[in-house]
Amino acid sequence: MTQAISRFPLVGNLDALPADIRERIVAVQEKAGFVPNVFLMLAHRPDEFRAFFNYHDALMEREGDSLTKAEKEMIVVAVSADHGCLYCVVAHGAILRILAKDPLLADQISVNYRTAAISERQRTMLDFALHLAAERGVLDDAWQVRLEKMGFTLNDIWDIGSIAALFGLSNCLVSMARTPPNDEFYLLGRVPRASAS
Repeated sequence: MTQAISRFPLVGNLDALPADIRERIVAVQEKAGFVPNVFLMLAHRPDEFRAFFNYHDALMEREGDSLTKAEKEMIVVAVSADHGCLYCVVAHGAILRILAKDPLLADQISVNYRTAAISERQRTMLDFALHLAAERGVLDDAWQVRLEKMGFTLNDIWDIGSIAALFGLSNCLVSMARTPPNDEFYLLGRVPRASAS
């Protein structure tokens, strides 16, 4: 592990980590083929690592009322682009490309979601996420009516706001630590995976 991925201390050896954190990192490495830098950056604060990823999983991994996993990643990419967080735009852009099966969508959203090839419903979702994240807006009656007309439930609205808030935190942490995206993220979902022979 190299200090280049954080301005803060890194654990020099995965064996030095608590077992649950080490197991989570190894599982991600086995699935992705590499360890995302954010895991190593956060691992030096085990309680915060657990809290962050528990909340992440509670929001991003569970089935929502109507939000798809790809739509959740759209929120992450749009909010992270607005915050200027290269790590989250690149890493979650890769996840979005894979989930949406669209190699162009993440780039379109990160540059200007208003002109991206998305539905009116998805544009309203991102309008609301940015209203909260960038404008410090609130959920008033007008926003609730607008979102509900697009088919969003109160649970969906909570998810949109919670994802925007969690990734505001994530954006701040990785920007503060100056954690770069792994090189592997740049090509994920852009080019077909090599087939096993």
